[in-house]
Amino acid sequence: MTMAWALFKRDIGLGGAGFVGLIFFLAIVTILPFGVGPDLNLLARIGPAILWIGALLSMLLGLDRLFRADYEDGSLDLLLASGHAMELVVLAKVAAYWVTTALPLIVAVPFFGFFLNLDPDAIGALVLTLIAGTPGLAFVGAFGAAVTVSLPRGGLLLAVVILPICIPILIFGVSATVAAYTDPDPFLPPFAILVALTLFAGVVGLFASASALRSASR
Repeated sequence: MTMAWALFKRDIGLGGAGFVGLIFFLAIVTILPFGVGPDLNLLARIGPAILWIGALLSMLLGLDRLFRADYEDGSLDLLLASGHAMELVVLAKVAAYWVTTALPLIVAVPFFGFFLNLDPDAIGALVLTLIAGTPGLAFVGAFGAAVTVSLPRGGLLLAVVILPICIPILIFGVSATVAAYTDPDPFLPPFAILVALTLFAGVVGLFASASALRSASR
């Protein structure tokens, strides 16, 4: 646990691609309304989907560097040789990645939501679903980063690998957000499925990423 805490603090200090992801998120939110047009009702209907897609794409930035720097400088080999559990390594790095990349996006959502004519209920539901869903996206992304860590140009392959796996989280994240301000649709069932998907992605992604890192370091 001491090792995992040290890795977490180190990656937090490095910062990652959080600022770049936030700028990219802002670009998506500001550009897409120009393509849709000035229809505020249409923007309000598609706003949750735009913000969820923007969050997903923003989290892809810098994801290929999640394990690559440690792989290239030999840190992963040292961790394996020291007998530390790779699952703890993955957990620490994913937690730091979420804090530096996903958390700024979630904090910015209330401001960006007003650009898309979302009411406070929709913005609150969107923040809640992103808090519940983005950890799942981070664990899925960690699996893709671990699989492609030994490839010299694995960024494109990483997106190809993880985007199809992220679709269920995206679907239920948007569904739960829309259900929160649409009376006939219940909020709890899609939100519960979203939480279950995140938990499943966390467990499977944690062990699958650790296994992929062990294979890459051989």
